[in-house]
Amino acid sequence: MSAPLAGMIAGMALAFAGYFGGFGAFLLVAALGGLGWAAGRWVENGGRAPDVRDFLERGRR
Repeated sequence: MSAPLAGMIAGMALAFAGYFGGFGAFLLVAALGGLGWAAGRWVENGGRAPDVRDFLERGRR
């Protein structure tokens, strides 16, 4: 999927959320979209599940 097409789909999702759900729904969709983008970028750059476990365990020490 090309970047412009993905951007258009994301924009349409935000528009529907804003129109039908109000500003709070718009912010929720935008925040979840940002998290999804970050997770996809992390996986694309070679991220692995054990890396997440190690990161969370370091935070508890």
